[in-house]
Amino acid sequence: MNILEEFWYGNLDPAEYDTSPSPEYKELLQLISRNEEKLLATMTDAQKDLFSRYQDRVREFQATAECLLFQNSFCLGVKMMIAIYEE
Repeated sequence: MNILEEFWYGNLDPAEYDTSPSPEYKELLQLISRNEEKLLATMTDAQKDLFSRYQDRVREFQATAECLLFQNSFCLGVKMMIAIYEE
């Protein structure tokens, strides 16, 4: 199968990326988790609820930003391909 067929049949997920080779990514994720645990341990139930709602909005924002980045990157790639074919 070619790449377009793989994409069509759902075998490729453009939003999925491999972070395993990145030690920086793993380190930052661990730091975030540790700090979140420490922060939650100091909060009241009302503060935990507010923090949870805040995290939900941050995740929603990140998903939207990642989608826009993907779209812009894809368009840039297409423009680069067109420029190559026009030469």
